[in-house]
Amino acid sequence: MAAAEKKTEIIDGYTIKYHANGKTRWSKGKVEDGQPVGYWEWYRVDATIKRSGHFRNGEPVGEWTTYDKHGEVYKVTDRGGETD
Repeated sequence: MAAAEKKTEIIDGYTIKYHANGKTRWSKGKVEDGQPVGYWEWYRVDATIKRSGHFRNGEPVGEWTTYDKHGEVYKVTDRGGETD
């Protein structure tokens, strides 16, 4: 059986997707022409931040940060390119 489509809302220009429970935010960021752009954040089911980074033309660029389960910086990865 296919996974259920995540609940999605657009609020103040930000696309917000939710975990399968429909209540906890999974990701938040802007989409233009069907591609992610600018700063995005992803969250765990318990609502703590998991990862953040920037997109340009749908591609990850610049520094991407991964957070531990307490929301503290765990790792920073440089994806190259420049953020807008």
